[in-house]
Amino acid sequence: MNGEETANVNRAHGMIGEKGIKKEIICGIKDGIPIAMGYFAVSFSLGIAMVSAGLSAVQGMVMSITNMTSAGEFAGISVIAAGGTLAEMALTQLIINLRYALMSMSLSQKLDETMPFWQRFVITFANTDEIFAVAMHRQRSLTLTYMAGLQSLPILGWTAGTFLGAVACSLMPVSVSAAMNVMLYGMFIAIVFPVARKSRPVLGVAALAVLFSCLFRYVPFLRGISAGIAIIVSTVAAAVIGAILAPVKEEK
Repeated sequence: MNGEETANVNRAHGMIGEKGIKKEIICGIKDGIPIAMGYFAVSFSLGIAMVSAGLSAVQGMVMSITNMTSAGEFAGISVIAAGGTLAEMALTQLIINLRYALMSMSLSQKLDETMPFWQRFVITFANTDEIFAVAMHRQRSLTLTYMAGLQSLPILGWTAGTFLGAVACSLMPVSVSAAMNVMLYGMFIAIVFPVARKSRPVLGVAALAVLFSCLFRYVPFLRGISAGIAIIVSTVAAAVIGAILAPVKEEK
């Protein structure tokens, strides 16, 4: 890294020196601990599903460490179990994970303008729903060191949980593994609820997204639309309505 890049990174941190960088990493790690704990528990069921689909514990661990997406991995396991083609796998992942493109565009507005492209590229690897929500809630510009701290433990928890779930699948009762699936939704609620309590527009957008999701789930002619497309349409529609009815005032 040359002198100019180093200066850019220091400006992005908002503080000069190793102490500032260390503080950013520690802050990110602390914010990532609850996410890592939730990922560790939820990924147990993922490991069990992988073994049921014919994958080994090691294969499951490699799959999780290279794919930070719960819905995408569960869908991928279904394609593998059904003997699907690579084209079917690619199309399934594209549709289900397309929402991350929207999240990444939104997250880019929180990044410092001086951040190099390669740092932005690294951050996108683990820009999951929960990490995105925590990062967007932070009241300052995001740096590579903070995001590295925020993402490191969730990646470890997701990977370790998958591996241990695959190893312990023969020992764990089915009722326990099924109950762990509910924890993922609990994490979503825990992230949205505190912000929604402080902001009526956020509460309204969340309610609209739930309403649109219910329409895709229960309206007959909308049931055939895939879950990935339904998530994208619900998110964009709710966000657009919220932006029109309750726009955020621009800072001078």
